[in-house]
Amino acid sequence: MNGFAKTPEPPYYAVIFSSQRSEDVAGYGEMAEKMVALASKQTGFLGVESARDEGLGITVSYWDSLESIKKWKENSAHKVAQEKGKSTWYQNYAIRVCKVERQSFFEM
Repeated sequence: MNGFAKTPEPPYYAVIFSSQRSEDVAGYGEMAEKMVALASKQTGFLGVESARDEGLGITVSYWDSLESIKKWKENSAHKVAQEKGKSTWYQNYAIRVCKVERQSFFEM
């Protein structure tokens, strides 16, 4: 995941996933990569951006509709990852769903 997601002109939706991981992160990286690959094949997926430091991680995925977000949340493989996150990988997390109404970019 390098650079900014190539999103269309608004409106579209963003799912912001903020997390603090636990000390047990065995298998986390592999699952995260698998989820990005799987999400990118889902109808309505527009892109993803992610950043993490030692304490806080933020991943923003972009979607064309609320229905696409709902279908991703209900994806069976994604549900397995969600449960593993709750039971093992995360101390806590927050999910926020937003409608993007305006965007601008700066490039050199």
